[in-house]
Amino acid sequence: MTKIQMTTPLVEMDGDEMTRIIWQMIKDELICPFVDLKTEYYDLGLENREATGDQVTIDSAEATKRLGVAVKCATITPNAARMDEYHLSQMWKSPNGTIRAILDGTVFRAPIVVKGIEPYVRTWTKPITIARHAYGDVYKNVELRIPGPGKVELVYTPADSSEEVRATVQEFDQPGIAQGIHNLDASIASFARASFEYALSTSQDIWFAAKDTISKTYDHRFKDIFQEVFDSEYKARFEEAGITYFYTLIDDAVARVIRSEGGFIWACKNYDGDVMSDMLSTAFGSLAMMTSVLVSPQGHYEYEAAHGTVQRHYYRHLAGE
Repeated sequence: MTKIQMTTPLVEMDGDEMTRIIWQMIKDELICPFVDLKTEYYDLGLENREATGDQVTIDSAEATKRLGVAVKCATITPNAARMDEYHLSQMWKSPNGTIRAILDGTVFRAPIVVKGIEPYVRTWTKPITIARHAYGDVYKNVELRIPGPGKVELVYTPADSSEEVRATVQEFDQPGIAQGIHNLDASIASFARASFEYALSTSQDIWFAAKDTISKTYDHRFKDIFQEVFDSEYKARFEEAGITYFYTLIDDAVARVIRSEGGFIWACKNYDGDVMSDMLSTAFGSLAMMTSVLVSPQGHYEYEAAHGTVQRHYYRHLAGE
């Protein structure tokens, strides 16, 4: 047969461990016999990230902005054990976090519902889509081990050399840990617009949930920006489409989700979306049956694995299983 031709290459981001084995099988058996595959290849395996000082991850994201579409395999975000195993010079950050920050996109994840793979939650009859903010929070954090007594502060130094603003995080009287996270108004607004546009394009209601009662500045800013964008740009369009948007606390949203029949979009902050998308995919019957696509405000798409590398499978593979 004549292979399907590709006029423009896409970005291929190879991954780690068992992912590399399975991705090569997918190409050899399911894609290349039928498609004249053209890709710009980037090896995001941990060894190559170490060898390039993680520059390869940045290059792959910039290539996605240039070519418009990328496919990314699962990668390892190293912990202390992985540092020793792979002889790393540092604990490299999540490649997904780096790519998402550069593309400033929103991750949409939805379960693939088929007969034979039934949801564990009996009331779920329709897919639930997670819209995950793909910038900031713990994925762009700065962390410190606190060796002993002392003070940790947040300090804002204005660029115009006006007076600094300081806030005490904690007066430590013993060893501990501290973490600083951030986000940007523009990124939150892009997240809101992408979520509302997706809701309109799929004719689904949308929820947004955070913890503004506890995080009275950080999470409250998310809540306010979502409401401002909705009121000024989307309220009339939602009314015309017959769909709704509402905000609720994240713990209330969890309870509502379990009682629901599905068929809506649940917009979450970065960490919440990471955790809840895995919970939803498993509760729908299979972690493997979950789509995941990063959509940037400029219309760039990165299709990624919604799961990890499954380390134990890789070592069984190496043992000949």
